[in-house]
Amino acid sequence: MKSKLIVIEGLDGSGKGTQTDLINNKLKAMGMNVTRLSFPDYTHPSSTLIKMYLNGELGNNPSDVNAYAASSFYAVDRYASYLKFWKEKYQNGDIIICDRYVTSNVIYQMTKLEEKDWKSYLDWLYDYEYNKLGLPKPDLVIYLNVDIEFSQNLMVERYKGDESKKDIHEKNIDFLKKCYLTSKYVSYEDKWHVINCMDKGKIRLKEDINKEIMDKIKDIL
Repeated sequence: MKSKLIVIEGLDGSGKGTQTDLINNKLKAMGMNVTRLSFPDYTHPSSTLIKMYLNGELGNNPSDVNAYAASSFYAVDRYASYLKFWKEKYQNGDIIICDRYVTSNVIYQMTKLEEKDWKSYLDWLYDYEYNKLGLPKPDLVIYLNVDIEFSQNLMVERYKGDESKKDIHEKNIDFLKKCYLTSKYVSYEDKWHVINCMDKGKIRLKEDINKEIMDKIKDIL
């Protein structure tokens, strides 16, 4: 079986980790070789610059580190992970399930640029990560769409109201609102499969969302 790279994307609190786990378990139950990944990889030194950036050591505002520099932090982390942990598995036919990928650079870093520069940034990013670094391109990107207000409420629950635990992205509501706009733009431009996770102001059951995801995944397997 040819390898497939499937990316689960979305803003913080959209359920990416939950859905990635469900997909991983269901595909393994079907007898498939699956590798589950999550980016950034905070367990390894390759994420050091990302931690410095998100902790505010390089500036308290996301825009203090420009889109191209910050994108490079995340790209190098993915590159190190690919060489060390999953290149051979991908080449040998595993299904790779990613919680975030190159697609997250698009959402979070393109936000720092004026809209007229978005296209040139996308050209640069895809050439850098897919061509120059040689990272595999996704076969499917699934975007979990939730209202920004809902995702913020989930952040409050996650940190039990302790704002000091939030990184510089999570603290900046204006930045996150812009990320919502860039995600809508790129999901249309790059033909991501968008799943609306809200129904009448409430989050849909995770099982219902997962069924929709699995139906789409089965189409490409």
